[in-house]
Amino acid sequence: MAASNNIKKVKSSKGYSNLSGYLFISPFLIGFIALNVFPIGMSLYLSFTRYDLLGAPEWVGMDNFIRMFTNDEKFWTSLKVTFFYVFTAVPFRLLFALGVAMLLARLIRGAGFYRTALYLPSIIGGSVAVAVMWKQLFGNEGAINGIMGMLGLPTSSWLGNPDTAIWTLILLYGWQFGSTMLIFLAGLKNIPVSFYEAASVDGANKWYQFTRITIPLLTPVILFNVIMQLISGFMSFTSSFVITKGGPLDSTLLYVLYMYQRGFVYFEMGYASAMAWIMLIIIAIFSALVFKSSAHWVHYESGGDK
Repeated sequence: MAASNNIKKVKSSKGYSNLSGYLFISPFLIGFIALNVFPIGMSLYLSFTRYDLLGAPEWVGMDNFIRMFTNDEKFWTSLKVTFFYVFTAVPFRLLFALGVAMLLARLIRGAGFYRTALYLPSIIGGSVAVAVMWKQLFGNEGAINGIMGMLGLPTSSWLGNPDTAIWTLILLYGWQFGSTMLIFLAGLKNIPVSFYEAASVDGANKWYQFTRITIPLLTPVILFNVIMQLISGFMSFTSSFVITKGGPLDSTLLYVLYMYQRGFVYFEMGYASAMAWIMLIIIAIFSALVFKSSAHWVHYESGGDK
């Protein structure tokens, strides 16, 4: 009987502990369900409906997706612009951030100051205020044209020219490299200096050390940064919305901006929800490809193919 009572007491105390735990995490669970799970489920439902915010959603099945792929030229234009933007801006930011991180890793004096100064653009870089500033810099009467005029160089309508407008957004994206640089810097600090010393003794040059030591040991950090920057690139919106409004001639019509226009300008919330799920699938595919290919980075760089 005593053993039975002890078991009951243990079970009772465990049940009380579990209840206490659930009560403590209940604010997070409520917020997660209300602000994440429910909106995701709702957007999935709306993607199969015709919904204009004024009336009740009308079930249309796959019509939104069929229309998107067969009768919407702007959808394909926005995809083309977004792919060009992502696969140009993301490598630019990653390479620049890695280069700066490697310089800071060797810096002894003033490293803290430079880290802070270079990180600041990442704090304010995604804001509307910075996008407005960028628009002023590259405007016809902006500072860039003013400097070029002083140097006797030809000025240009950077934001009005379809060939150059997208590059202003790419430069803005690359300018916000601070957070990526800090992650690279943390990874570089975790690589033992003894590895480089041993390689130097064996006569390895800097390039060999970079390709055979730095890159393989930095692979988890590179993988993380690539995934995060791919997601960030595909979700870019503020710069295109504030600086160019998608123009000129849709040359900066990023996918999320077009999705916003469909949802909040034309009030086609069902169509916009379908576009959101297509973007989710695209991001998932590219993330999976990066994860799958990452296993070969170390194998190749470490000489595993030999």
